[in-house]
Amino acid sequence: MKNKSPLPIYTSQSDPDGKLLAQPSDISIRKHKVNTQFARNVYIETYGCQMNVSDSELMAGILTQAGHHTVANIDEADVILLNTCAIRENAETKVINRLEHLNHRKRREGNLIIGVCGCMAQHLRDKLLEAAPYVDLVMGPDAYRNLPMALNAVASGDPFLGLQLDKSEDYADIAPIRKEGIRAWLTIQRGCDKMCTFCIVPFVRGRERSLPLKLLTDDVQRLVDEGFKEIVLLGQTVNSYHDGDNDFGELLWRIAEVDGVERVRFTSPHPADATDSMIDAMENCPQVCKQLHLPLQSGSTQVLQRMRRTYTAEQYRDLVSKIRDRIPQIAISTDVIVGFCEETEKDFKQTYNLMEEIRFDSAFMFKYSDRDGTLANKMLPDDVPEEEKARRLNEIISLQEKISGEINQSKIGTTVPVLVEGDSRRDSDQYHGKTDTFKTTVFPKDNAQVGDIVNVKIQSATAHTLIGDIVT
Repeated sequence: MKNKSPLPIYTSQSDPDGKLLAQPSDISIRKHKVNTQFARNVYIETYGCQMNVSDSELMAGILTQAGHHTVANIDEADVILLNTCAIRENAETKVINRLEHLNHRKRREGNLIIGVCGCMAQHLRDKLLEAAPYVDLVMGPDAYRNLPMALNAVASGDPFLGLQLDKSEDYADIAPIRKEGIRAWLTIQRGCDKMCTFCIVPFVRGRERSLPLKLLTDDVQRLVDEGFKEIVLLGQTVNSYHDGDNDFGELLWRIAEVDGVERVRFTSPHPADATDSMIDAMENCPQVCKQLHLPLQSGSTQVLQRMRRTYTAEQYRDLVSKIRDRIPQIAISTDVIVGFCEETEKDFKQTYNLMEEIRFDSAFMFKYSDRDGTLANKMLPDDVPEEEKARRLNEIISLQEKISGEINQSKIGTTVPVLVEGDSRRDSDQYHGKTDTFKTTVFPKDNAQVGDIVNVKIQSATAHTLIGDIVT
């Protein structure tokens, strides 16, 4: 890092098994006492998934507990932390571009502290420091407890790298600072043991560990008391939750029993861990929403094997059929990757045909992007041409848009319960909200309030939105 003292820099790092790969170059920073600490205004900018949103709330809690202030306006900040995502290359490019922009302000103001936290920090330590040497601190997902100490160290002129994976870190004792609203994110599990070949997550978030059920139900009660209407349970493979005594299905039951809970959702589950216990809870707990995001990734068993997804296309099809038999009203969404290593036209057609057969309510669809550090990057050729990846992606997008439109059109004339979330983006005289099945719905405000659950009769629909009127 330019214009910085080279010592001390905490650079220990471990692999997903928790084994130390490199010793700290100088761990004295962890004992370093500086009397220059004072309350700072910290702006946290979040990239990526809901797990990162939850981590940003966790970071805000740690900083607030240490006497710092989190601010909603970046112009008020003297510390800017980017909480980053490493899943896709374009997300990392976006962060680098953002850092270059922030560096212009740093040059003007001089005392601005810039930090990069999260998965990208863990994944691209060396490349990040080369591309953005003006960054003051780099911190992975298991090092957030050190944020106050890091700011203190940076204030005294020492850069800070905190990149040790810690398989025992669950932040169970930290109270996140959440934004006001109707939906609260609750992390029930950190890390991932699946080791899918296309995914960097196990290497940047470490091994899987679950929080105790009693702690989570206590957290849910506090969230309900704070006025949150919907609780979203988070984990890299959320339904593999197990605290030693209780599995994910039991957790759903227990959370649904918390007094005042109105809605419970979760994301993202893994098909291999979609147990009868989970399905029972979804079927029989009124508070558990009848919506499931179930990543498919590919409709070709051969591709799934190369991805190390631990299920076949046939098993996935049977699972969806079983869930729909038990919960006919359920809405199922998915993730799909096209153009994965060695994917043939036949493989792609199997994906296309399975999507056409299953008829997902919606889908997140991507073309495969080779990521440094993944098992696929080390073991498999990225041999599908970019133009072929783009063609395949466009084909499934067109298919899914058609299916989503048809499914939503079928809702016209029905009445659905909608949780009111806020003003419609396009019309301040209307509200928007989510149905139990997580469909965005727009309707006139009438006498409803944010946080209410209202019945809306659907009058029209697009592939992405239901449109209707409140009925009594």
